[in-house]
Amino acid sequence: MLPGKLEKHNVIMQQDLLPLFPLRLVLLPGAPISLHIFEERYKEMIGQAIERNSEFGIVLAHENGIVNTGCTATVREVARKYEDGRMDIEAVGRRRFEILFLNEEKAYLQGAVEFFEDDDDQPPPPDLVAKIATGYERLRRLEGEPDFAGDPKLSFRVAHLVSDIELRQAMLGLRSESARLKQLAEFLPGYVAHAIEASRMRDLAHGNGHNRRRDQSE
Repeated sequence: MLPGKLEKHNVIMQQDLLPLFPLRLVLLPGAPISLHIFEERYKEMIGQAIERNSEFGIVLAHENGIVNTGCTATVREVARKYEDGRMDIEAVGRRRFEILFLNEEKAYLQGAVEFFEDDDDQPPPPDLVAKIATGYERLRRLEGEPDFAGDPKLSFRVAHLVSDIELRQAMLGLRSESARLKQLAEFLPGYVAHAIEASRMRDLAHGNGHNRRRDQSE
């Protein structure tokens, strides 16, 4: 994690710096994200990203700073623009990066970053892929979520449906699809079971509500 008092370097030219958007969420490569932009500094940042068709970085924010691994995004669509400059945007995750150092010369945070991919190109074991794919389909149906467009890695498609921020951040930082799938193999069964139970309880509550209304109208 990068603490707030981290030394700021100002020696790199502005075009080499990635605009950073600290949020209490984790974006993954290939994942869609909807954002409401209302702060002046982020209106400026997103406005420039739209004008230049360029990337900005989303990083997980904690109370004492930001984590040093994030994911870039590009704006796919401006869903709505308000008279005061606020906007609703649809964006998509692109590339993973590590922050080398921060720069505060602009109203919004910037960072010199290093992009990275997975270190290994060996496919994960087929039985592991099949196990995770089964859990993913069950979870996707429970959440009523569409599949990703394109062909991102299975681990990222699964993690996109998981609300556990720390798990998603771990997926973002690991540099092996096999390692990510192995961690998901330990995490997913309990998570899916909890999601099934939560869905069942919602259905019961919804049914009971209808019954109460029916009884009162008779």
